[in-house]
Amino acid sequence: MQNIQDEYKEKNRGYLWTRQDADGCCRIVRADAEACTLIGRSWEQLRGLEAAQAAKGLETAVVELGEGYKLWILEPAGSRHQRLAELEHMNAVLEEALKEAEAANQAKSRFLSNMSHDIRTPMNAILGMTAIGLSHIDEKLRVQDCLQKIQTASTHLMSLVNDVLDMSRIDSGRMTLNEEVFSLADLVHDIAVIVRPQAGQKKQELLLEIGTVLEEDLIGDTLRLRQIMVNIINNAVKYTQEQGRIRVRFEEYMKETPAQEGGPGKSAQLWLHFVCEDNGMGMSAEFLERIFQPFERVQNTTASKIEGTGLGMSIVKKLVDNMKGSIRVESEEGRGSRFTVEIPFTAVGQQTTVRLPAGGSIAVAESMDSRAEQLLEYLRDGGLRPVRFTGGMETVMWMTEAQYEERMPCALLLGEQLHDLPVLEVASHVRQLAGRDFPILLVSEEDWPQLEYRALRAGVSAFVPCPLFKSRLLATLSELTMGESAEAEDYVDRHVDYSGYRVLLVEDNELNQEIAMELLEMTGVQAEAARDGAEAVRLFEEAPEGYYDLIFMDIQMPVMDGYEASRKIRALPKKDAQSVWIVAMTANAFAEDVRRSREAGMNEHLSKPVDPRRLQEILQKRLGQ
Repeated sequence: MQNIQDEYKEKNRGYLWTRQDADGCCRIVRADAEACTLIGRSWEQLRGLEAAQAAKGLETAVVELGEGYKLWILEPAGSRHQRLAELEHMNAVLEEALKEAEAANQAKSRFLSNMSHDIRTPMNAILGMTAIGLSHIDEKLRVQDCLQKIQTASTHLMSLVNDVLDMSRIDSGRMTLNEEVFSLADLVHDIAVIVRPQAGQKKQELLLEIGTVLEEDLIGDTLRLRQIMVNIINNAVKYTQEQGRIRVRFEEYMKETPAQEGGPGKSAQLWLHFVCEDNGMGMSAEFLERIFQPFERVQNTTASKIEGTGLGMSIVKKLVDNMKGSIRVESEEGRGSRFTVEIPFTAVGQQTTVRLPAGGSIAVAESMDSRAEQLLEYLRDGGLRPVRFTGGMETVMWMTEAQYEERMPCALLLGEQLHDLPVLEVASHVRQLAGRDFPILLVSEEDWPQLEYRALRAGVSAFVPCPLFKSRLLATLSELTMGESAEAEDYVDRHVDYSGYRVLLVEDNELNQEIAMELLEMTGVQAEAARDGAEAVRLFEEAPEGYYDLIFMDIQMPVMDGYEASRKIRALPKKDAQSVWIVAMTANAFAEDVRRSREAGMNEHLSKPVDPRRLQEILQKRLGQ
């Protein structure tokens, strides 16, 4: 009987045990305390009473126990209806959860279908171009074309894999933000270098604008910030038609926020404001409600021929949330979209001063009004007196008169557009007129490597990339006019001889080792290899001091991993154990991996697959000193 009671026991229920007498009445033989409370009588008063009479006004259920015994389950009046309402609510919640689960399953099915197509597309290009290249191995131009297409397809395939891995790490809570000092000017320049080629392929007008910048040096996770902005701009490029228009704007502002716990009043916080708007295909109001959900895309991949995982915006939203920022989307089908991101940062607060010829004049040749106004404002802020020209002929004539009258400006600043002559032709004329030491500065949206040869031959002294930052412009001018070091040097000498330097490559995978050795030897550097961390430590310890100038260290290796090997090298009693550069060359490419490599004593981080330009940059940074 006790087991039956336990089976039916529930809060707010009372229980009576009855036995049927000869007259067929159910007499109470036992009652629990809850039943006594519900009925309003003590057990002594209930003993022997008829159960139906005692339970009058309560909701009852009867369970047959056998041999004339019955269990009466008592509940307050109306409680059954309340339970039914609760059950209906629970059913509604479960039905909603079921619908969400089914929608998630459908989204994942669509994702797998899209990914199957998207992964096979670059893989088909890689395999197909490899086969074509092998069959035309003696035709250099054909093989070169195949290799370029393989490189493009491989880069796209890598971006698909990175999206999936990023989403996995964010959802599992393993993503950490890296707090480090970075330059907003460098960040914007990197973004421009990444996104301009894609926009150029579709002949789109990509405008990158700089608004009010209060602080250029900030503290935060520059890798994740770049990922957010590149994802948004790439989406704009992807979903905007050929010859469409994309406008991107960066600016900063101060906003009052509640002070930290325990602090008085409010404090001012620096916020980065980023806007990306386009006149592309846009999005429906219905899709805007789920744009940040994983695996969602505006159109089916195979129908629209627009490739991707559908994870980009979901990753962006999670990153913005983790950085305590906000993101808004406005869009209309057929008319374009506008993304607005605001993220708080800490400013470094160190102001860099540059020396310029106080009150000196400077010639500015630029016909585009918006660019010219920005240049003139920055130059006046630097204490210079700009003289603007819109044409090349008037610039050369004014410079000729200025030289004759001995009132030459301190420099010539060339923009991108002149209404009568190409800017490089103007540079060539002025160089012949003013001599080889006269400073000529070029401000352009083009990548310096693409115009370096032509610009140098035309007589250009230095280059400042757009979007334009005041610090870079004034620092470069300071270097040209006052002979001071410019922090914003944007190009490197690609003809440095590295043959006198020796590096140690630590890599356990034979194929990866072969690729890395080939890339290193292409730079002229002398390279030696070690199979694991333990061998690297032994080779470094046995080598004479100063023998190795740089070590490229893999992370995941047998015997001893890269982190442990770096710590052991730093702990060796050798003079160069602390000064030798150790660079992580690894597939561990997330922010926390960069942080762990720094903690282990490494100077730089080079992620696989190795980008030859990034490799060249590290060699220049270390060996070019």
